[in-house]
Amino acid sequence: MREYKTQTKEIIITTTFSTPLGEMFAADSKKGIVMLTFFTPFHIETKISILKEQFNADVICGNCEIFELLKKQLKEYFNKQRTTFEIPLQLIGSPFQVKAWKELLNIPYGKTISYKEQALNIQQDKAHRAVANANAQNMIAILVPCHRVIASNGKLSGYNGGVEKKEFLLKLESNND
Repeated sequence: MREYKTQTKEIIITTTFSTPLGEMFAADSKKGIVMLTFFTPFHIETKISILKEQFNADVICGNCEIFELLKKQLKEYFNKQRTTFEIPLQLIGSPFQVKAWKELLNIPYGKTISYKEQALNIQQDKAHRAVANANAQNMIAILVPCHRVIASNGKLSGYNGGVEKKEFLLKLESNND
């Protein structure tokens, strides 16, 4: 009798929900949120492919406790009732990308730094362009606050959701109501 070996696949659960910035798409693994991004059909399909490959996972639409917590904390954030998030995250990327993203988590609510400052903070010889490229690959918008990084000249640039969304988030976090 022939024996078949089945490979156990991880399950990534996904959902979409509305925010003041439009529809967002979230994905959760056993270890935490692996994706929170603005919903754009073409880009979502690309990112789902990355998740499938990275985790050897089946990706299914569904609901779970962490999504309820995520929605609650984002609602509080958008209502200026929350300045930090208490949601488990699973950062997936190269060692350099993960290091850059972890540095983003150290930028306080309402503050901004330049790409050059971020590069110096992670003590990398790499140019601030490498940091900007790493931030562009961040798959966990808002929670991993790449919107808090700006050009050295103070200009807004390079945000996955677009400069207008970055401007919205920075204005939300400013003390000016």
